[in-house]
Amino acid sequence: MEATGMQESMETTSVFSESEIAEMENLFRQVGKEALTQEFCKDLAISFSSSTCRIGKPDISWGQVDSWFQDKQKDSLAFPNASISRKVPETSIVYKGGTATEIAELAFEANSSRDNAWYDVGTFLSYRVLSTGELEARVRFAGFGISHDEWVNVKNRIRERSIPLEPSECHKIKVGDLVLCYQERLDYAVYVDAHVMEIQRRLHDIKGCRCIFVVRFDDDKTEEKIQLDKICCRPR
Repeated sequence: MEATGMQESMETTSVFSESEIAEMENLFRQVGKEALTQEFCKDLAISFSSSTCRIGKPDISWGQVDSWFQDKQKDSLAFPNASISRKVPETSIVYKGGTATEIAELAFEANSSRDNAWYDVGTFLSYRVLSTGELEARVRFAGFGISHDEWVNVKNRIRERSIPLEPSECHKIKVGDLVLCYQERLDYAVYVDAHVMEIQRRLHDIKGCRCIFVVRFDDDKTEEKIQLDKICCRPR
């Protein structure tokens, strides 16, 4: 699915690869913030940029490396009691019959705290267990950059990706269903949760499904008539 709610000022591609992020995570734990000087960041940026893995990709600047470590430091100060790890204990959480380690094997979407909208997850960067026992994952949204990574509660704000439907599949949507809908307003357009209140079935034509779906958005309780191309079905 495509989302535009956070796109202003967002980077369109991920700056670092997963292996580069893993290396910086390890360096942050080893050397600490005191050793992260400008010279250190410059050396690391040169190392990344000269790697064979970067052939055909833009070079990394020392400022990008420094910005990553600054964000990392802010997270560590904001959550001093959280234990952070890139590997999830297999007994941490059960997710639809599987463990949290199986998250990476499926397609997922996450709910952003910035606008309460759902975005496709591009990468699960790391995990942590809070002092409350809750499991959080740091996600990078598909199509967005490092500056918009978020820590997300695995139980409440991560789920299997919603599914766009073909015109011939409109019968799969029933009154009362939870669906993911494209909500357009004057200053934003995002995918948010809604419930189907009414369905006006119509004959399909050469343009596809002509049915009208009356949905009530969960966030502001407003109702709207929309067509199938603005609806994604929840996995059953």
